[in-house]
Amino acid sequence: MTGGRPENDLTEQMQPSVFLERQSYRRRRLMDAARILPLFGALLFALPLLWMLPVSDGATGNAGISMSSAIIYVFSVWTALIVAILVFGKTTRAWSRPGDGQG
Repeated sequence: MTGGRPENDLTEQMQPSVFLERQSYRRRRLMDAARILPLFGALLFALPLLWMLPVSDGATGNAGISMSSAIIYVFSVWTALIVAILVFGKTTRAWSRPGDGQG
């Protein structure tokens, strides 16, 4: 204890700022979402495997899902994933333009 600065002042000066610019923060979150999108798509494609098969003998109870409904679901998920990829692509392309005057 030589009468210099306290130790906590030195640690406060050495810590970097936690603040991120809004543009870079959004870009990072978009990249995170783009990385998770294939896993989310695989989960959505695997979901029909958990559905029950339709009962054809006329018994009452859990009726299940018909094959046509499952195929409509799969193609709907496929179309939604394509649209999501297009949105991610257009957004990243707009952010990566050089000289757009922002930032």
